[in-house]
Amino acid sequence: MTQRILVVEDNDLNRKLFCDVLKAGGFAVEPVAEGGEAIERARAFVPNLVIMDIQLQDVSGLDLIASLKGDSNLRDIPVLAVTAYAGKGDEERIRDTGAEGYLSKPVSIGPFMTAVRGLLTPDPAASAANPAHV
Repeated sequence: MTQRILVVEDNDLNRKLFCDVLKAGGFAVEPVAEGGEAIERARAFVPNLVIMDIQLQDVSGLDLIASLKGDSNLRDIPVLAVTAYAGKGDEERIRDTGAEGYLSKPVSIGPFMTAVRGLLTPDPAASAANPAHV
């Protein structure tokens, strides 16, 4: 079963880049440009991972992470926070809000995909088909 990733990013170029790289990696991707739509889209799409920009135009990514983690149906979905504002203490504050992963922009493709794969639960069907990678 293809793993699903919700990408919450208001910058068109970053959103397209994240989505293109993830699709090339074999993931099903749901892009969200407006942070205010993120929770509703997460409920409908039921992703295996949420990639969350922290500095959104219409709402704080931190508030969205807190909302995801406060929702009984969404709280177990890991969140990879991505932000251009990587000041002292930001990573700790973001992780304290509930994000399991953190990357600062600009994001390089290798570390991005490593972080994504590290936060996803391995697909049991793929593990059964290829036991060497369990």
